Amino acid sequence: MEKVISITTPVTTSQVQELRAGDNVLITGNIYTGRDAAHKRLIELLADGKELPIDLNGQFIYYVGPSPAKPGHVVGSAGPTTSYRMEPYTPTLLKLGLKGMIGKGALSKEVVEAMKENGAVYFGAVGGAAALISKAIKKAEVVCYEDLGAEAIHKFYVEKFPVTVVIDSKGNNLYETEPQKYKLP
Repeated sequence: MEKVISITTPVTTSQVQELRAGDNVLITGNIYTGRDAAHKRLIELLADGKELPIDLNGQFIYYVGPSPAKPGHVVGSAGPTTSYRMEPYTPTLLKLGLKGMIGKGALSKEVVEAMKENGAVYFGAVGGAAALISKAIKKAEVVCYEDLGAEAIHKFYVEKFPVTVVIDSKGNNLYETEPQKYKLP
């Protein structure tokens, strides 16, 4: 049977450093959401010498723009978006204590280096399973940038939110190692 690791946010650097590429993880606690428009605003605040509206220390950001909730549901479909759009902003947020990102798709070498320097991890969430993933979201509230609609920053309270470590804090990267296993001769 495959090992599944349970973690609760906020996390410490040492907890993140124990995670390895390929580990299946269940996250419980608060996570923040954010896409490129929200990330851009966060960086603009920092450039203006202002404080962020959220404390990123020990936290994870889920790259998602959830759809509206149906009656009786906390949130609508909440599948991951492609992570590369957040890359220009990620190293700065990692320096502020962000411990991980949840998304889909490969990350640049620059972002992986920033992850290694700051003890962070990148989780993959399964695209195409957005309705299933949303069942792990027990509470959702808009924290800031409500004018961005689905791309506002939300705080989700999640229970056993399923992710896989795609890139660990040492730089081990499933996007690099796994394709080699399936190459045709």
